[in-house]
Amino acid sequence: MNQLMKFDYSNVLSFINENEMEFMQSIAKDASKLLRSGKGPGGENIGWLELPKKYNEDEFERIKATAKKIRKQAEILVVVGIGGSYLGSKAVIDFLKHNFSNKVVSEDGDNPQVLFAGNSISSTYLMDLVETLEISDFAVNIISKSGTTTEPAIAFRILRELLIKKYGEEGANERIYVTTDAKEGALKKEADNKQWETFVIPSDIGGRYSVLTAVGLLPIAASGASIDDLMEGAREAMVDLSTDTFEENDGIKYATLRNILYRKGKTIEILANYEPNLVYFSEWWKQLFGESEGKDKKGIYPATAAFSTDLHSIGQTIQDGMRNMFETIITIYHPRKSLSVPSQESDLDGLKYLENREVDYVNRKAFEGTLMAHVEGGVPNFIIEIENMQEKALGYMIYFFEYACGVSSYINGVNPFDQPGVESYKRNMFALLGKPGYENI
Repeated sequence: MNQLMKFDYSNVLSFINENEMEFMQSIAKDASKLLRSGKGPGGENIGWLELPKKYNEDEFERIKATAKKIRKQAEILVVVGIGGSYLGSKAVIDFLKHNFSNKVVSEDGDNPQVLFAGNSISSTYLMDLVETLEISDFAVNIISKSGTTTEPAIAFRILRELLIKKYGEEGANERIYVTTDAKEGALKKEADNKQWETFVIPSDIGGRYSVLTAVGLLPIAASGASIDDLMEGAREAMVDLSTDTFEENDGIKYATLRNILYRKGKTIEILANYEPNLVYFSEWWKQLFGESEGKDKKGIYPATAAFSTDLHSIGQTIQDGMRNMFETIITIYHPRKSLSVPSQESDLDGLKYLENREVDYVNRKAFEGTLMAHVEGGVPNFIIEIENMQEKALGYMIYFFEYACGVSSYINGVNPFDQPGVESYKRNMFALLGKPGYENI
């Protein structure tokens, strides 16, 4: 068992029977083999599967060098992208950074604040960002395979205009970093013409599986995190998940059991955590499973919760609502920091019994008490415990979920790597906006 991450499914076993386990294990084994073979639907997109040991080492070193350059030239790095082009890096950076990094000086003093744009079409958000950048030195990392996706394209046009206004054409070109297709697309063409520093979105890795490519690694490295350690954690997961047997592979266990629950009417999975630093990891997970599994009128609906906060809102529904859900809980064995409940003479707040206790001890008891209540209330619970809040443990967990998602999708008979439903809103939006070619929709 790897110490970076432990998977516990003991609080699911009372909800399933032995026959279901035997039957689904066989299907899961075949699904894992199909995933590795590249012969399943979307099999041309499994470049992420062996990425931790087969990545482009030259580009990896260039990412680190460029990140160092960005740290010297900019107070703020704006990452422009949507979906998988920003969620992975946002998840990693938020997990590793100080919760109030925009208000405190970083330990080494030279890590830029990483902000994000192009993930909405909010004029208020964009104008607030422009006003912030007008008084700050900044650089831009635009991430887009085509360069024509509406949300990031609008944001990049605005930010590029501001760069030219502040630094001139030549100065702006030195502060634009592009992650795009290796050979074609509007953004690739413009990057070549302007000689912008360019990194590659691999053709065999889709957006939601791309966090360990230049898509995620450049912003992560610019934030000051160790991408070497992140990749090492993913490599350990790749080795641990290299077998196709239920007994030896936690990814297959997770994929198998969640699909048994799905077939028993548990159609909603709640990924819950007890650390605010994991909120955007949950958002990354939600896209990974939502876009991969939710198609052909089937799939487990991915929801998220931040405990103990949400125990005072949707906790009631989880405890006493419809029994159509299960939970996957992420806990951290060693939190990054610790403190104790102070002691005082009076006991007006009723905390005398907790004086001098570690706050994390209280947090863990909240987790254990909630686990007991939810399982007793008819909600199966998986537990994923990661060793600490560092890069290696996070890299391991990222790869674990990517692999389990691929296997789970094949178990359910869907292509894990396409997203046909995403295009529907775009067609309608373009028609309403009067984009040429969409008039008759």
